[in-house]
Amino acid sequence: MGGTGVGFALYAYLPGGGVKALAQIPGGTLNPDLVPKFQTAMLIPPVMPRAGTLVMPGGKPADYYEISMQQISQQILPAPLPATAVWGYGAVTAASSRGLLIHNAPSLTIEAQVNRPVRIKWINDLVDAGGNYRPHLLPVDPTLHWANPPGGAMHRDDRPDFTGQPTPGPYTGPVPMVTHVHGAIGVGDESDGYAEAWYLPAADNLPGGYATNGTWYDFFAGKASAAFGVAWGPGFATFQYPNQNRASTIWYHDHTLGMTRLNVYAGPAGFYIVRGGPAGDKAVLDSRSGAVAVLPGPAPAENDQFPANKTYLEIPIAIQDRSFNSNGSLFYPDSRTFFDELVGPYIPDGPFSPIWNPEFFGNMTMVNGNTWPFQTVQKRRYRLRFLNGCQSRFLILDFNQIPGVEVWAIGNEGGFLAAPVNLTATNGNRLLMALAERADLIVDFTNVPVGNYVLRNVGPDAPYGGGVPGVDFDSADENSTGQVLQFRVVPALAPDPTTPPLFLRLPARAPLPTATVTRRLALIEKADIGFDETEEEIEGPVEALLGIVDAGIAVEKLWMDPVSENPALGATEVWEIYNATADAHPMHIHEVAFEVVNRQDILVDEETGAVQLVPGSVPMPPESWETGVKDTVTALPGQVTRVRMRFTTPGQFVWHCHIVEHEDNEMMRPYRIGPVQPGQPD
Repeated sequence: MGGTGVGFALYAYLPGGGVKALAQIPGGTLNPDLVPKFQTAMLIPPVMPRAGTLVMPGGKPADYYEISMQQISQQILPAPLPATAVWGYGAVTAASSRGLLIHNAPSLTIEAQVNRPVRIKWINDLVDAGGNYRPHLLPVDPTLHWANPPGGAMHRDDRPDFTGQPTPGPYTGPVPMVTHVHGAIGVGDESDGYAEAWYLPAADNLPGGYATNGTWYDFFAGKASAAFGVAWGPGFATFQYPNQNRASTIWYHDHTLGMTRLNVYAGPAGFYIVRGGPAGDKAVLDSRSGAVAVLPGPAPAENDQFPANKTYLEIPIAIQDRSFNSNGSLFYPDSRTFFDELVGPYIPDGPFSPIWNPEFFGNMTMVNGNTWPFQTVQKRRYRLRFLNGCQSRFLILDFNQIPGVEVWAIGNEGGFLAAPVNLTATNGNRLLMALAERADLIVDFTNVPVGNYVLRNVGPDAPYGGGVPGVDFDSADENSTGQVLQFRVVPALAPDPTTPPLFLRLPARAPLPTATVTRRLALIEKADIGFDETEEEIEGPVEALLGIVDAGIAVEKLWMDPVSENPALGATEVWEIYNATADAHPMHIHEVAFEVVNRQDILVDEETGAVQLVPGSVPMPPESWETGVKDTVTALPGQVTRVRMRFTTPGQFVWHCHIVEHEDNEMMRPYRIGPVQPGQPD
């Protein structure tokens, strides 16, 4: 395994097995206790305006957008606390005079229709008013395997060799970006946001010798030109999405190699909602009559007035964790010491990256771009589409402080579930959400007394390993990260015409074909011995990795290693993900929607890396809210998680852990569907 597997926890591990507890979640210079809660009305993200409509070959219409990433100042903390410099996506042109040309974090929602293509020109506009590049808002560790623009064409997308040099400081040059629509199905690899297809802004002062784009950018530009007749250029790329998904909640964010944790933390992300088709809202029936069911609505629509002049009953809610400094700026660690007090030896004198933190837990909750907002709701049913957009934090949403509420899950990342799940009756009014998972919920406030109530989070302020809050781990700080947002319940203005979730008949889905290939894959953590400022030895994480299970041994693979997962075009496979680490990992596989088959207990030999099923163990079925299809799954420690998927689009994609600190330091691997493409990069 390349080292002893250890949990990425807020503890220092001493040689011989001792553990030294570290401080409660730290953060920036702004104490979360000094930030007033529930002062700001929650933003309901408006809809991104289209730049126009295209006519595709054969006469099929497609929606066209031009969207840039810019640096903005945003009031995330409640006024009169200072505003925060962040990055946000926003439209740069709109076909309608009513289109909102604003940048925000989170960004405006892209609305799409099943099988109606969407084409987006993604523009890296991280430049100042004078046309010069803006450096990163956060500390960039140049010792990882990362985009590495200073390496030029020969050494971009590489792990730099600093042998014989001092430990480097943070990179301060122009920022690369490439956008990934998380959950997009059937998208070509040229439009998937491949981590080595990044590009710098078209700034006037780019340093000489820097690579201006990633290793795969030119190859994908050629594919886009041939397939869609579009040209890419300095500071932009144009992607096309066929929207072959079932109706579902997906989202978009940056995916640059070795920088995703920082770029996303800086702000750029947004919802992308796919509607219609044979598994859309109109396919949901009322079991009492067989008629089309009535779901809570409306949702925001393109060209709605802003601020809104209507009451939205379908609301997307992105939950993220952040820390701030007293001047309003985002805080993110600029030293490995922040994580576990380890002060070395740093690269090149030792194995530890000097700035990268193995995980990061912000000490404040941000919802739709504001810390601890409130949302006014009537005594009726609402449809709430939740996203866990945190860095490393698993959420366990807890509705138990809202008396009389009833919560039903009707969908996840891949669209509607097989049947509604009454979380109040069957799951203690709670829902576990891994990083990047989405949950489509009907929350019924009908029987909630008028008043103010807090949605809580009882997930840990530390790595999640499974178990029960308050029994197997401490829940989040009840005064800060244990609070999400406040619901202000008011009387209903009219009778609720929506169908009670008990009577919703969700659209059926044909199961995937029987798998013809089973792959055994591994999640691995690598640690080494360092020292703290007192020169006491401590064991700390070096990197997290993916790998394969070969003859019962977990074998690590680096990002740079040749592709080991190469499904045939059209094949159906089961991937068995053996978690040989101490923590849970949210595993995301690009391009496909998969079925969660089951989980089973395993034994892990940390010395040899051997993994095997626990003798006599039996597979455990997926959780009730994991039915249907998904794009992200929780792989618990000490278990193998099995997923089934079909590969229908050829090309080069990735699979990775969505703890973005892990993803950025080797816990991501390329995989290829079908044969090597002529002319593709090595």
